[in-house]
Amino acid sequence: MPISHIMASGMTGIRAGGDLVARAQLSKKLKIKDAKEYVAKKVGVDPFDLSDEYVMRDVREELGLGVVTSMPGAPKGFAAKMNIEKALDIKINSCRFYESMLK
Repeated sequence: MPISHIMASGMTGIRAGGDLVARAQLSKKLKIKDAKEYVAKKVGVDPFDLSDEYVMRDVREELGLGVVTSMPGAPKGFAAKMNIEKALDIKINSCRFYESMLK
């Protein structure tokens, strides 16, 4: 199961930048190449670094975008999603819904 999940998630999902690229593709209606360039510019890395787990681990920790392994004090769940919204300048429906519930 782990190998098939890794292969299916592409760009290693949350371990690197795959989830960020997918969000950019869907919310900004970008082709994958353009989405990679967009995300790389927003998080301050080279597009090739988006698939590097080691580089992106540091970037995700620094920007509070969530990491696979739990870390004390690090944003998780909606806190990480809210940070993704800010970092990529996109809207995430579940975050909008969550904010509306708090009002």
